[in-house]
Amino acid sequence: MGKILISCFSASKNKNTLGVAKRMQAVLNCDLFIIKPVEEYTEADLDWTNKESRTTKEMEDRSFRPKIRDKVLNIDEYDTIILGFPVWWYTAPTIINTFIEENNLEGKKIYVYITSGSSSIDGSLNDLRNAYPNLNFIKGKRFQGQEEDSEILSWIE
Repeated sequence: MGKILISCFSASKNKNTLGVAKRMQAVLNCDLFIIKPVEEYTEADLDWTNKESRTTKEMEDRSFRPKIRDKVLNIDEYDTIILGFPVWWYTAPTIINTFIEENNLEGKKIYVYITSGSSSIDGSLNDLRNAYPNLNFIKGKRFQGQEEDSEILSWIE
């Protein structure tokens, strides 16, 4: 599997996605990069029921690319990328597109995990595969945050 980088985006207060990433990091003994927007999301921004909220507007314009605060300086060192995020509007938040487009992920194995109470991985993974056909998306998994370490390992292995 080579050298592994977990890259995750987590915007809500409960930080489920980040919690899963930190558990993966401990289990896999790998590096972690947290995808942070330049402008952090507030609770009001994350209100999916509000048609005027920031996230609603971003997700309606799939070409929108939120700016990321930090960069992965050594992306070429990694063979495998584990990309994690919450599902927004049945797919990846547009900041995930920013991350992918700012980093050369060609030739790397990319595993995708989502955190969601109800949405499956299928829409997000298919959308990423369609948007970036030159990338090697291996497989994906939905986590809810209560999984055992053995489940994390069996998914990656």
